[in-house]
Amino acid sequence: MGGVNKYISEEEKWNLLKNADVFVYPSLCEGFGFPPLEAQCMGVPVVSSNVSAMPETLRDSALLVNPSNPEEIAEAIYKVLNDEQLKNELIKRGQENVKRFSWPKCAKETLKVIIL
Repeated sequence: MGGVNKYISEEEKWNLLKNADVFVYPSLCEGFGFPPLEAQCMGVPVVSSNVSAMPETLRDSALLVNPSNPEEIAEAIYKVLNDEQLKNELIKRGQENVKRFSWPKCAKETLKVIIL
């Protein structure tokens, strides 16, 4: 049975991100939030959920919306696409936000917890 591949390669993912005008991530349940951070790494403004881990992960670097409210999501997307100043501010904040995270930092902090 032939089917459509529902996955994209890492290369395709990064190409999509670098060409995006906005990254929309209205997740209802999220453990950490890697996809929005990946978008921020590529200089893409983010609209994301105001629930779960997203407020802590993204802070003020994204427009946070109720993921169960399509009108609120649409309004946030519209704002990002039509307000150049807001878009540039979110890009700047996003690029600052991702500096808080790194695998070496994660490993060091995890090791501190394990050793104590």
